[in-house]
Amino acid sequence: MSTPETYQLSEATAARFAREVAKYPADQKQSAVMACLAIVQQELGHVSRASEDAIAAYLGMPAIAVYEVTTFYNMYNQRKLGQFKLNVCTNLPCQLRDGQKALNHLCEKLGVEEGGTTVDGLFTVQKSECLGACADSPVMLVNDRQMCSFMSPQRLDELVDALKAHAAAHPIAATAATN
Repeated sequence: MSTPETYQLSEATAARFAREVAKYPADQKQSAVMACLAIVQQELGHVSRASEDAIAAYLGMPAIAVYEVTTFYNMYNQRKLGQFKLNVCTNLPCQLRDGQKALNHLCEKLGVEEGGTTVDGLFTVQKSECLGACADSPVMLVNDRQMCSFMSPQRLDELVDALKAHAAAHPIAATAATN
């Protein structure tokens, strides 16, 4: 039997939350929920259920409302992921131009199922909703920041090799980027 996870809002995190809440009228502090989620993810590498509860308490909103935001957006990780989060668009325009094939290729190359993380902790591969670059499909997003277009199997292989080389050359910087 496992014990429930806990999350204690640190003084530094509370100060960052306060700066975000100050951007809104006092009666609309719940508007800072996305910023607070981003802060927690930056600090933990993911948004845990316990941290969602802490955000809800801080903002004076129901925990389910925070959970709804976390689960709606791809950019919030609800569990610890690999160092490189690879989101492949599988919406219809990308599907028509090999989006699912790109996702399948990555999964096969890395030896994971969709949504899985490689044994070495380097890669998490998951499908994504529309990334807004339909004309460039298949498209993907690396670590919620770098858009990659026209991702043929060859380009996917090159990307994976480049990310592996980067991780090997910069192990400390790469680890810090995910925490």
